[in-house]
Amino acid sequence: MADKTRKFSDNAPGRYYVDRDCVLCTTCFELAGDFFPVSRDESHRFVVRQPNTPAEIAKVESAVAGCPMGAIGDDGDT
Repeated sequence: MADKTRKFSDNAPGRYYVDRDCVLCTTCFELAGDFFPVSRDESHRFVVRQPNTPAEIAKVESAVAGCPMGAIGDDGDT
């Protein structure tokens, strides 16, 4: 499970984030690529923007569920 005390600073503020357990696999990108680009230093993925529509939320939720490292966090409605 992701830990908000270990999230990357380049995540967009809000409900979803990627923490330091990210191993730069492609799972989140394959499921919700618009939300999980590679960082500038190419060391991790991050949440570039928070989802707004039900369809976008569903895509990000699929990435949360599919992340093999459990590195995508969901703080609920924030």
